[in-house]
Amino acid sequence: MKKVILVFCIVSVFIGCQKKELVITDIPFEFGINNAEPNLVAQDGKLSLSWVNSIRGKEATLYYSQLENDVWNAQSKISSGNDWFVNWADFPANATNGGVLLTSHLQKSATGTYTYDVILNLRKLNGEIIKENFLLNTDGMEAEHGFVSVIPNEKDGFLITWLDGRNTVKEMENNHHKAMTIRAAEISSDGIIFNETQLDGRTCDCCQTSITMTQNGPMIVYRDRSNKEIRDIYFSQRINNKWTEPTVVYNDNWKINGCPVNGPKVVSNSKNTAVSWFTVAEGNPKVKISFLSDTTTFDAPIILNDVDAIGRVDLAFINNNEVLVSYMESDEADTYLRCKKVHKNGTVSEAITISKINSGRSTGVPQLEIMDGFAYMVWTTSIEKKNQLKAVKFNLDGI
Repeated sequence: MKKVILVFCIVSVFIGCQKKELVITDIPFEFGINNAEPNLVAQDGKLSLSWVNSIRGKEATLYYSQLENDVWNAQSKISSGNDWFVNWADFPANATNGGVLLTSHLQKSATGTYTYDVILNLRKLNGEIIKENFLLNTDGMEAEHGFVSVIPNEKDGFLITWLDGRNTVKEMENNHHKAMTIRAAEISSDGIIFNETQLDGRTCDCCQTSITMTQNGPMIVYRDRSNKEIRDIYFSQRINNKWTEPTVVYNDNWKINGCPVNGPKVVSNSKNTAVSWFTVAEGNPKVKISFLSDTTTFDAPIILNDVDAIGRVDLAFINNNEVLVSYMESDEADTYLRCKKVHKNGTVSEAITISKINSGRSTGVPQLEIMDGFAYMVWTTSIEKKNQLKAVKFNLDGI
């Protein structure tokens, strides 16, 4: 009798561990055309999406919606203008905290190509305006400011980080573009900006930043830029109300004279922190991921791509020890948006292909979030040569 029970238990476990069929389902996005620059965020049990509707040379508008029962709520207009800087890589940020929504967008400050400011809007989710169209960067310099990342603060309000060119303009010599800086600040629930500080005085010019709340406090991850043009991924943590000296995640030693426009992504849960990034060190394009091993160092990275990586990574935790990573890669036939599941112990799933995808800038940076056993992705596609957002969901037990 014991043998029968043992066999039954083994069979039951085997059946329970089998993968289910992967089902990728479209989520209709029915807000017209000319939509791009999405930012998808999971917070407080909700999926929030911001995006820009624009036609080159005409008015641009920032919209916001939340997903309920796989249907996007009616879009909310946050702000609009004819003097915005709209860019596929430097897309608006959004975050919610206790029913309060903070968004960012970019507004031109002068006629130069890269002279623009970060503009913030603060409102309640019911639409009540708290503070609108106020400056994040108050340096008064006609310079580049952007690549914003924002998360809820530990109690109320928000933590925000951005790339800042106030020193870049001062250091321009012979039209050579000097390094950007990265800064961080806090924003209260009524729109007061405080505790602003510079984290690093020399960063890559135009790679996305990323911020997360770890079990030990906030962490900011970004692409650094050394005096020898090594552009690897660095991080800084706030410990005892002080930001630490920037530390390298891993020494790829990628030397490149121009910005690759390909930033990292960091995520955390109550147990672990993970960073994913793109590099072409030694001429080999790779997507990598590394888990935080203690409070100050990351494990050796795991390489994820199977063919030539393009990058544009995103990731989200599935459970305490596993993450899902999205990235773009290409072979001789096409370009693909793919995902892999990665365990902290180094186990990596086979890649799943979410979609064939345009390798150009028009695709933007595909967005990934996880909620209730499903992964959700949003990216920019083209319909009759006009931008439109594509949204899908798929079951995690199919990976």
